[in-house]
Amino acid sequence: MKKIIALLVIVLTYLQVHAQQAKLVVAQDGSGDYTSVQAAVDAVPAFPVNGVEIFVKNGTYREKLIITSWKTNITLIGESKEHTIITWDDHAGKGDINTFTSYTVLVQGNDFRAENITFENTAGPGVGQAVALHVEADRCVFKNCRIIGDQDTLYAGVANSRQYYINCYIEGTTDFIFGPATAVFENCTIHCKKNSYITAASTPQDKAYGFVFLNCDVTAATDDLKVYLGRPWRPFAKTVFLNTKLGKHIRPEGWHNWSKPDAEKTAFYAEYKSKGPGASPETRVAWAKQLSSKDAKKYKPELVLAGDDKWQPVK
Repeated sequence: MKKIIALLVIVLTYLQVHAQQAKLVVAQDGSGDYTSVQAAVDAVPAFPVNGVEIFVKNGTYREKLIITSWKTNITLIGESKEHTIITWDDHAGKGDINTFTSYTVLVQGNDFRAENITFENTAGPGVGQAVALHVEADRCVFKNCRIIGDQDTLYAGVANSRQYYINCYIEGTTDFIFGPATAVFENCTIHCKKNSYITAASTPQDKAYGFVFLNCDVTAATDDLKVYLGRPWRPFAKTVFLNTKLGKHIRPEGWHNWSKPDAEKTAFYAEYKSKGPGASPETRVAWAKQLSSKDAKKYKPELVLAGDDKWQPVK
């Protein structure tokens, strides 16, 4: 009996300690639990039952952050999106770095959430692919974040990943939102910095949804830019813009086939009630679609992201 009681005491003590560790603080000045975001993530136990919140105080954290697949249920909250910055400068062709290893932040742990954070790649516009945020995890939410880079800024990676971006700012040059994931961008600002393409979806054939933009604002660095809404990285790419304001930099034809005529038969590119000077349904390529009101109802975030587990992202 004494051994059982002793064991219970040990277990209860362990649980109490880990309950106290449910919230961690990162601060560069040493006033928190850790001075780097990676150190805080590394301290999270594998598959934490109740999740862990990591509060990151203002500062520029120069680190290549990896959230591994067993670091699930992590919530990363910055003190402010403008002044809580995670930054790195890798790019394809730098040593043995390629597009998929050029990230500043890699998220592989499911049920990740980030708020008030800037994810940044500062490699610059002349070096090719340089990812700021690479997300492979499922059921991820990014709220009030900035995702900053040039070519290939945001990689929405892996086919079974569902990602929700709300009130975010995303900027880049070429294909700066790309990948096979199902992702919803709601009330986001999408900022173009070059004559190029916004999206390059590689949606798998068996997925009903690819990239969905709801009530967004598509802006440009200068008024004279000429930008396509997207081009198909893979044949069954799916990208839809709904109730989105398009600047005059959006090309009248809207979409490009990436010199793949066959992709015109398989890709699904559509708009619904686009507005602003870049909205021009009558001049769009013939193989793109304008959705009906009935079809548009299928693009609510809770439907797009539901999946088999009926996930409902919390805003």
